[in-house]
Amino acid sequence: MPADLSFSLKQARRMALVAQGFSGRQAPALIKATHLNRMIERLGVLQIDSVNAVVRSHYLPLFSRLGNYSPLLLEQAAWSQGRRRSLFEYWGHEASLLPLALYPLMRWRMVRAQQGQGIYSQMARFGREQQATIQRVLRTVGQQGALGAGSLSTREERAGLWWDWSDEKHALEWLFAAGLVTVAGRRGFERLYDLPERVIPSAVLQTSVTEAEAQRGLLLHSATALGVGTEKDLRDYFRLDPADSRNRLAELVEHGRLQVCQVQGWKQPAYCLPEPKVPRNVTASALLSPFDSLIWERSRTERLFDFRYRLEIYTPQDKRVYGYYVLPFLHNERIAARIDLRAERANGRLAVHAVHEEAPGLDEEGMLALALNLRQMADWLGLEQVQLNCQRPSADRLRAAMMTMDIGL
Repeated sequence: MPADLSFSLKQARRMALVAQGFSGRQAPALIKATHLNRMIERLGVLQIDSVNAVVRSHYLPLFSRLGNYSPLLLEQAAWSQGRRRSLFEYWGHEASLLPLALYPLMRWRMVRAQQGQGIYSQMARFGREQQATIQRVLRTVGQQGALGAGSLSTREERAGLWWDWSDEKHALEWLFAAGLVTVAGRRGFERLYDLPERVIPSAVLQTSVTEAEAQRGLLLHSATALGVGTEKDLRDYFRLDPADSRNRLAELVEHGRLQVCQVQGWKQPAYCLPEPKVPRNVTASALLSPFDSLIWERSRTERLFDFRYRLEIYTPQDKRVYGYYVLPFLHNERIAARIDLRAERANGRLAVHAVHEEAPGLDEEGMLALALNLRQMADWLGLEQVQLNCQRPSADRLRAAMMTMDIGL
């Protein structure tokens, strides 16, 4: 397919930033549920992760875009009952929170999961071999509702590390993937499962779309959220199958709902919505979650920002290059630094363990922006102090910036 449009790398970067909600506009003084829901609808998905070194990852993308909001708003949207609930949990881009409007677009994935497709091989095998356990667990959830795996477990031996799940936990995860149960709430970080008809609004459950329509809808959402992207970029956003993605993209282009384009330096053709608007510039600064949808696809991050990023949590300490939990720092169309952060809640401080600038570095204005972002994050997390625990020249410049802005260390 020939490209109808071409963009410079700077233009593609600006399109991506604005599509991802980094408009540079001043956030409202008071963030309300409507602001939160509008941003999540724009993104389409918030990836959930259990690591709590700073804050659990699904909270951070909203802070990066909106500023100081109450995490209670996200918890109400995700796990409350009634009208305030606007999200559901499912496998979007990994384990994710998604707008309820996308629930019908995920049904085909649930059907495939029931057939053992698109899920981990171990889970598929469990689904084939352990239907008696699965049906027993489903009956118990139907009778009692909102149950965690721990309250169902019949195992007597102590659980091992990582994925050493009980049979009941395996059953619940299979039922969840198959759409036969959903997440009603959480107790701490433990999922509480219930039947979809007791959690998801009936109007949503009754909405029916074909598999092809759903996949086209997800790809259109990807294109809207990314601004511009290759087939792999668009596919990865909701983790679609390559064959499905290619077929649906061809249909969307044929019907004029997506345009083929070319981006400077990209080997593969790209896609965007018809008549795209290209911003002249984007002035936004933000600390990013490692699982932020702007950067979660690492090869795209390299193509867009010339920024190679790998999370080093599971790398032995003596082999880490940048640190345990490193947040990229976005500043004025660049990912300009990496900050190794930890929220030390018992001591009431946000600890900066390392500051690594990306060439050509941060100028004075950029360092002031970083200092302000750290102070704002500490305030959002309810931490009184920002403490610098590093001695690199970058840290000295950051310390000077914080003193200039009268930000308490």
